[in-house]
Amino acid sequence: MVARLCDRNPSVSPDALIDEMVPPSTFDEVSFDSYIPDPNEPSQAQAVSKARDFVERASKVRSGKRGFFSRKGPSQGIGLYLDGGFGVGKTHLLASIYHSMPEPKSFATFVEVTHVVGALGFMNAVERLSEHTVLCIDEFELDDPGDTMLVSRLLTELTAQGVSIAATSNTLPGQLGEGRFAAQDFLREIRKLSSVFETIRVDGPDYRHRDLPPAPEPRTDDEMLEVAESTPGATLDDFDALCDHLSTLHPSKYKDLIEDVSLVCIRGVHPARDQSVALRLVVLADRLYDANVPVTVSGSKLDQIFTDEMLSGGYRKKYLRATSRLLALSRFAEAAA
Repeated sequence: MVARLCDRNPSVSPDALIDEMVPPSTFDEVSFDSYIPDPNEPSQAQAVSKARDFVERASKVRSGKRGFFSRKGPSQGIGLYLDGGFGVGKTHLLASIYHSMPEPKSFATFVEVTHVVGALGFMNAVERLSEHTVLCIDEFELDDPGDTMLVSRLLTELTAQGVSIAATSNTLPGQLGEGRFAAQDFLREIRKLSSVFETIRVDGPDYRHRDLPPAPEPRTDDEMLEVAESTPGATLDDFDALCDHLSTLHPSKYKDLIEDVSLVCIRGVHPARDQSVALRLVVLADRLYDANVPVTVSGSKLDQIFTDEMLSGGYRKKYLRATSRLLALSRFAEAAA
């Protein structure tokens, strides 16, 4: 019998959330040297140079930190903000920063940072992270004022104690002012830290879509069952049942939900019925992408999960990112088959 994600109910300790603040396994071996700038996009080479410079300066900030009883307090941490479209290698650069910095250090998505603060409590989270050399935040999000202010307050506390911050975010295609507009939004929302951050634009097309075909055609339900039964470590779930199951789990558990899964098969995919379902699917898509777990479906194509109404709303950036990642994972499954 094929395993189901719906039968899994993982538990995650608060301490494990800190220990798991590392880059996705896909980025275990990346470095500045392995980032190949597009010669047609000079901002990419500039971003590599700025990221290297950030590592050099941030390392000096932490190495110069004084003891608890010294007259002089710790130097303030520095900040780097990488802004650009989808799939231009910002996460590659962020992971390269992480790998280049001395321990202890941490790497997490914006959503994961909010989960850590929620699980540990604000002051405990500050205490646990305050000795780190750097906190790397991937996909900084500005669409939830409450979460943004929470993380802004966290970063204010951490930088005051010498922790440097590197962050990435996406500018939507066609957004007014492009990089300048997104950078201004970011700096406005982290008000007290605006002078700390240097903002760098990274331009270029989404590498996940370069010279690639459109979304793969969905399989039939019979094909789905055959693929799932013949693939060790695969799971097979009905779309509606999986959406219902996700609603019973805190998003911090989604990473463990797919642990050791080799292929996720989902039957009967159709457009998400409402925003809450869609946002849970975004988090699941992010965790699947981080773990490099291929996805194959029956029903609707994966680029039809989020409705036109959703794509025109305030969470458009999330949905476009999730679609880009799900398509990459579905092509991965197609190639493997």
